Amino acid sequence: MTLLLLFLGVLIILTLLGMPIFTAIGISALVGMLVHYGPTEVPYTIIAQKFLYGVNSFPLMAVPLFILAGKIMNVGTVTTRIFDFVRCLVGHWRGGLAQANVLSSVFFAGMSGSALADAMGMGQIEIKAMRDSGYDEEFSAGITAASSTIGPIIPPSIPLIIFGVMANTSITAILIAGLLPGLLMAGSLIVMSYVMARRRGYQKSARPDLATLILATKRAILPLLTPIIILSGMIFGVVTPTEAAAIAVTYSLLLAMFIYREMSFQALTDLVVETVFDSASVLIIVGASALFGWILVFSKVPQELVAMFSDLGLGTVSTLMVINLLLLAVGLFLEASAAIVIFTPMLLPLALAVGVDPVHFGIIMVFNLMIGLLTPPMGLTLFAVGKISGLPLNAMTRAVMPFYPALLIGLLIVTFVPEVSLLLPGLLK
Repeated sequence: MTLLLLFLGVLIILTLLGMPIFTAIGISALVGMLVHYGPTEVPYTIIAQKFLYGVNSFPLMAVPLFILAGKIMNVGTVTTRIFDFVRCLVGHWRGGLAQANVLSSVFFAGMSGSALADAMGMGQIEIKAMRDSGYDEEFSAGITAASSTIGPIIPPSIPLIIFGVMANTSITAILIAGLLPGLLMAGSLIVMSYVMARRRGYQKSARPDLATLILATKRAILPLLTPIIILSGMIFGVVTPTEAAAIAVTYSLLLAMFIYREMSFQALTDLVVETVFDSASVLIIVGASALFGWILVFSKVPQELVAMFSDLGLGTVSTLMVINLLLLAVGLFLEASAAIVIFTPMLLPLALAVGVDPVHFGIIMVFNLMIGLLTPPMGLTLFAVGKISGLPLNAMTRAVMPFYPALLIGLLIVTFVPEVSLLLPGLLK
């Protein structure tokens, strides 16, 4: 355990000093190697090997592809078409625009797999519509930030792909497993939004007539086919997740450039460049963390962690509660991708030792880290929505607080009712 404390201590200190996370991870791994081997015996050649091995993965190719697909879908009127359609469906409910906000995130989650893409793309439209309809600023920003965390749970999901690679489990299974937990997450936010809307006296909007609903459906039907194409291809085994990501990019390009004609070749070039930088920032973390994970495993840290918990005599429920508390704390300080690649080698053996399915554990881990996106000081979604809405960090934190109970209840259900995660993957076997 001394080595584990050393690893985490160096990592936390370097992160708090403002060092880039991949550098902090790499230096932490190097410190671990120096302690384990001794200064003169470190096999330095293995550093490059493990770094490259970490990113040399066919499933990881889906990450830049889904990032690009999400960026393309954010161009033009695609997000507007989706929001207008959902608004016609539920906008006349009590707090209807908040419900539309959540359901829009569900649909957009099936296209991008990224919380930030949802927050930056759908968020601008959603907050403006809610503001214009008389919703207060904090409520509008709070539900927008909370609903955007659905993106990395519902397939396709970039964090779940990274977990699948790190855990050496089926990418298709882990992606499909996120569908029901994501819908549970959306349902809990819808219920909370309805309760808050009643308490605050928000009025119902007029129910749209049939002609308006038909028009909104016609405008949105092609974008809404995107998640259906992706999911059906993976469910029926026609395509791998990486191939599904390539199809998503192709389909989004077809919509943006040739059907809606809202994107030029120059704009596409700019998006590709942005995607290269965004993907590089994710994959360099994965590479550095692969080295970190290797030295952890090589030093038998996971085995020591499992032995320690075995000596404590904790059962499955107690172990999962400890893991949840740890991951919620980790989400305060680490970006989700970095947290997944660092803590999967440590915590997965512990979960397996108490009989938790690796696919189920992946959903638990990502669900925890998505709550971390709403929590300072990391809170990337808080900063993104704050930038859109113009609210400072303290106001954004106050805005999302009413939605924490809904998300935590969803987390407990996902944690202790494994069928929520494992039902759909089980049907595919």
